[in-house]
Amino acid sequence: MWDFSVSASLSIMMRTWPFIVLRMIVYFGITLAYILATGSGAGVGYGVGHISSDPDGPASFAVWGGVVGFGLVSIAVYWVREYILYIVKAGHITVMVHLVDGREVPDGQNQIAYARQIVTQRFAEANILFVVGQLVKGATRAITGLIGGIAAFLPIPGLDGLVRFANTVVRISLTYVDEIILGYNIRMNSSSPFESARQGVVLYAQNGKVMLKNAVWLAVMMWVVSFLIFLVMIAPAGAILYLMPGQLGGWAFVFAIVFAWAFKAAFIEPFAIACLMQVYFRAIEGQVPNPEWDRKLAEASGKFRELKDKAIGSFGGGRAAPGT
Repeated sequence: MWDFSVSASLSIMMRTWPFIVLRMIVYFGITLAYILATGSGAGVGYGVGHISSDPDGPASFAVWGGVVGFGLVSIAVYWVREYILYIVKAGHITVMVHLVDGREVPDGQNQIAYARQIVTQRFAEANILFVVGQLVKGATRAITGLIGGIAAFLPIPGLDGLVRFANTVVRISLTYVDEIILGYNIRMNSSSPFESARQGVVLYAQNGKVMLKNAVWLAVMMWVVSFLIFLVMIAPAGAILYLMPGQLGGWAFVFAIVFAWAFKAAFIEPFAIACLMQVYFRAIEGQVPNPEWDRKLAEASGKFRELKDKAIGSFGGGRAAPGT
């Protein structure tokens, strides 16, 4: 069914426990910030609402105060996303790449410092890493169309509606392609992260069917687990909201989603990345980027053309040695 080892991925997660702990602190810290900001906003709104002559004023103002608090945290999370990518995700992926390749890494808190040093040497600034990731995300949207999407796996006439729905599932399953290409970038250690990313996208595309098959399996697994976590988190989310002022019962649904997101980001996401990284590195072993796929991607994706332009512009267009 799939080409990755679940036990190997779990082993990688256990060996990178400092980053799992760091992910828990970051993502559950964000969840706590949502709860506190929403509760504080609701409290302020509830107090202000007593000024209104409307008997429903306190409850109404509490809801709007909660919305404002939730929105402020969302804005803050949006602005620190580059830092989270640079420090948490890139560092964790660096260590996972080394473990997949059988290389030794430090244990304990030294693991985080070790990974940060490598990421800093590789990308210098968080902005560079973020730009590379965004360009890779944009470029990989073209891959599904180029390989025929799920229709390549289901060549059955008369199933257009089902195929369109399945292709949507496939596009969603491409969520972690930028992390996989980041892993390739770290592995190659070339002088130009943009050029390494370009090569990584081409290699992903020419092994697209294998990667998509495994990505779809993982996406289904993750949705099922995330939904179960959401159901479990409804009760504690409702209990928290019971203690808040005003009528905020509807927010239990929102908080349960936030809890499920935090759990997914802290535990499920690194597992998926470790699985796909195994498949990707094994699939591209001994391969070089195919110029024909390079041309197809350039024709189909403006983001890929932009990635190529930046690769040419960085370090005089210096290229990493192809292959693995």
